[in-house]
Amino acid sequence: MAARSGGLAVAPFDLGFGRIRLPTLLRMPSCARAGAGRGAVGRVVRCCCPAEKAEDCWLEPKKKGGTRRARAEALPSLPFPSTRSKRLSKQQDFSSRCSPKSSAPESRDTPPKRDTGIASEKEWGINLLDEMVNEFGTNEDGSTWYREDGEELGDNGYRCRWARMGGKSHDGSSEWKETWWEKSDWTGYKELGAEKSGKNADEDSWWETWKEVLYQDEWSNLARIERSAQKQAKSGTENAGWYEKWREKYDAKGWTEKGAHKYGRLNEQSWWEKWGEHYDGRGFVLKWTDKWAETELGTRWGDKWEEKFFAGIGSRQGETWHVSPTGERWSRTWGEEHLGNGKVHKYGKSTTGESWDIVVDEETYYEAEPHYGWADVVGDSTQLLSIQPQERPPGVYPNLDFGTSEPRKDDPPVEPLK
Repeated sequence: MAARSGGLAVAPFDLGFGRIRLPTLLRMPSCARAGAGRGAVGRVVRCCCPAEKAEDCWLEPKKKGGTRRARAEALPSLPFPSTRSKRLSKQQDFSSRCSPKSSAPESRDTPPKRDTGIASEKEWGINLLDEMVNEFGTNEDGSTWYREDGEELGDNGYRCRWARMGGKSHDGSSEWKETWWEKSDWTGYKELGAEKSGKNADEDSWWETWKEVLYQDEWSNLARIERSAQKQAKSGTENAGWYEKWREKYDAKGWTEKGAHKYGRLNEQSWWEKWGEHYDGRGFVLKWTDKWAETELGTRWGDKWEEKFFAGIGSRQGETWHVSPTGERWSRTWGEEHLGNGKVHKYGKSTTGESWDIVVDEETYYEAEPHYGWADVVGDSTQLLSIQPQERPPGVYPNLDFGTSEPRKDDPPVEPLK
C-alpha cells in the first residue's frame, strides 16, 4: 500500500486573534478515595510568565502517519504556541530543592503550552523522596514557601506516596503549587501522577495535571496502560482562556485508543476541536476529527472527516462548512470508497452546485497499527512499572470488584472555562 487519497482543500479558518497574556494553571488530583481516606497528594511550582511571542496555531492534532486529509487553519497569533517538540519544561533538581538541607524552593515560570499532548515521565521528572519532609519559611522579599511529603494507606493494600511544595508572594497576589504522587494496591494497580497550578499579580491563572496508570483488565486479563493530561489557562484581564484534555489507552495485544478535546476563547472568538483514533490490534482502524469555530457576530465555520479501514477495504468521508452572520450556509461534502481491488470510488458535492462521482485506479494507503503502541509505552513507563506495592500478608487476597474494568477514579472534576 503506497498511494494516498484524501479529502479536498479547505478554506482556512481566518481568526484575527491578538496576543493575550495567559499563564497556565496546573493542578493535581488528590489521593482522596471513597472509604479509604486518601489525602491530597503532590508537589508545587509557580508559573506566571506571559508568552513573549505569538505564533500561528493549527486546530488539528499533530499525529504521525496517515493519509492526506482535509485540513483547516485556525487560531493564528495565540500566545501559547503549538510547539509539541518542546512539550513541558523539565522539572529538574527536585531532590536538592526538596531536601531539608537545601535552601527554600524556587518558584519558576512554567505554564503549559497549548497543543502539546501528553508529556513523558522524564519530562515531568517526578522524584518522590524516601525521607520525610515538612518545612516552611519566609524569603528576604517577604514571600513564603513550604514543602512536605507523606504516605497514606488504605484497604486492599492501597498505598499513596506524595510530595508537594508551594509558595506565594508577600501580598498573596502570586501563588504557585506542585504535587506529585504514586499509588498502588494488591490488585497490581499502579499510578504515577503530578499536578501544577499558579496565578500571578494580573490574576492570570493556570492548571495542569498528568497521570499514567497500569492495571489488569478484569474481562480480558490483559495488562493495560492509560496516560492522560489536562491543561488550562485563563486570563485575568480579558475574556480569554483555553482547555485541553488528552488521553491514550493501550493493552498488551495491540488495542490502542487515543484522542483529545480542546477548546478556547479570545474575547469575541471561540474554537473547539475533537479527534480520536482506535486500533483493535487485529487490523481495524478508525480515525476522526471534528473542529469548528465561531465569533460573536454569528460567523461559524468548521471541518470534519472520518476514515474506517480493515484489510485494505474501507472508506473516508468529510465535510467543510461555513455560516455567515446572516445565516447563509456553504458546505462541501466528499467521500471515498476503497474497494480493495485497486479501485477507489470518489464522490462529493457542494452547495454552490459542484459535484463529482468517479471511479479511479488508485492504491490505498492507511496505517493498520499506531506509530506509538504497547511496546513504546512500556519502554517509556519505567518509573510507573517500578512502583513497589506493599507486601501482601500470607493468605490475604485482594477484594476485586468485577462490576467495572475502569481504573480508580480519584481526581476531582475539572471546571470548564467560562
